[in-house]
Amino acid sequence: MNGRRSRVIAVAVILGLLGAVIPIVAMAYMSWVIAVERKQDRLALFSRVTLLRATNTFADAKGALDAISTTSDIPCSEAHIARMRALTVNTRSIEDIGYFEDGLLKCTAWGRTAGEIAQSGVDYVTPDGIGVTIKMQPLISGGKPMMALHSGRYNVLVAPSRLVDVLIDDGMSIALATGQGAIINTLNAPDIGLVRSLVPAPRTGMTDSDLFAAAHGGGLLVVATEPKSTIGASLRTEQMLLLPLGVFIAAFIVGIVIWFSRKRLSPLAELEIAVRNREFIVHYQPLVELKTGICIGAEALVRWRRPDGSLVRPDLFIPLAEESGLIMPITDQVIEAVIGDLNGILVEDRTLHIAVNLCAADIKSGRILDVLEARLGHTGIRPEQIWLEATERGFMDIDAARVTLTKARERGHSVAIDDFGTGYSSLQYLQGLPMDALKIDKSFIDTIGKDTATSSVTSHIIDMAQSLGLYIVAEGIEVEEQADYLKAHGVDFGQGWLYSKALPAAAFIAYHRRTKEKYGAAPEVIQVGTE
Repeated sequence: MNGRRSRVIAVAVILGLLGAVIPIVAMAYMSWVIAVERKQDRLALFSRVTLLRATNTFADAKGALDAISTTSDIPCSEAHIARMRALTVNTRSIEDIGYFEDGLLKCTAWGRTAGEIAQSGVDYVTPDGIGVTIKMQPLISGGKPMMALHSGRYNVLVAPSRLVDVLIDDGMSIALATGQGAIINTLNAPDIGLVRSLVPAPRTGMTDSDLFAAAHGGGLLVVATEPKSTIGASLRTEQMLLLPLGVFIAAFIVGIVIWFSRKRLSPLAELEIAVRNREFIVHYQPLVELKTGICIGAEALVRWRRPDGSLVRPDLFIPLAEESGLIMPITDQVIEAVIGDLNGILVEDRTLHIAVNLCAADIKSGRILDVLEARLGHTGIRPEQIWLEATERGFMDIDAARVTLTKARERGHSVAIDDFGTGYSSLQYLQGLPMDALKIDKSFIDTIGKDTATSSVTSHIIDMAQSLGLYIVAEGIEVEEQADYLKAHGVDFGQGWLYSKALPAAAFIAYHRRTKEKYGAAPEVIQVGTE
């Protein structure tokens, strides 16, 4: 009996020791693997973000070159220089435009040049035929070295810092290079030898001293690196915390499993769960008719409400949703929420409309129109009460966008371009796409009453929209001075904290009714054109 009991105790002790030691060793190893993977995933994310930033900057600059190359103005005439200056001001990625004849600079966006300034040599040519000088010293304006992009008789100057203008973690380094390995710009002194070694085969991995991840495309290579020592420090801290918990090893193991399960749950997986669990709600940013003060509609703004009640800001999950394709089921849930929240008030007040933001994928495919038709059926809500909004980046495939927007207007929906002036080739979209309304971005509204370089842009946008017969909506109105200016210039509608922040459905309905009671009957419903 005693011998058997001793054997049982011995086995129990051995198993207990094994059960205590093996999980700790396994967790230590898993901690290392997971820490490395997470670091590399984050490095890969930053390399992709930097690559996107750089390619967008190149595309922005090419857009300016394409736009100026089509001008019929006499070279270096006042009209020609004014056109180059307007493009420079309106294209955030470029600093100047120059015009050359016989290899000599004749004029820039800021005037004619004196003396002979030769065109800089080309270091490499992009896949779309743009010649690039990686580093040159501006002789007209002086200042820091610039990158020059050449096409025909024109070049544009781009500050190299714009290509890598991203916020990165402490200790992280970024390098931007050409596909041949020529360094364009860096952040935090990366290992140039490592960067060049990745040119033949961009990948994710580690060296004896660093973790790295590379992204490539459009003739560019981005490498993000971080010292391995940052992982070791965190691992030692975690292992020190495990020792005092030995007597509670069972509870500790359960806790570690839960902790690691949560740690391994990526942001994308969390977002997928949120979509599956329908964790998205809608707040409504009131839209006010400026001349009357009456609330005539709202913009539907999605919010992610976690099970604990906390709200996740849209800027933290919308980019991931767009990248992964989850933005489409999220948009479907927004439409369903609008119908569930506001069906009664929309049927009661036919002058009221709700604007829904569309993603680039929905604009390209047009599938959202069938979703709307199916969801609105038997609700009593009219198609003209649902506006469709999209930012300029949603119109990159302009032919597909034209088809979708034309069908949307034929079905009764109004179409608005959102955040106008912050994207690419804005005038092209206005002239080439069927639109009903233009929304001026808050960044331009903020310049009203201020003496800034872009303060005159707002009035030009208003004049342009009016000349095209578009309704105008001003975003981000915060003070009476802005509202007075916009009313004086004939802007139709506005939204912003001067009137109300984004509200839950019940609060929005109450706000809408208060404005009607205070200011009188609402205007007639906006009719959609189909021309």
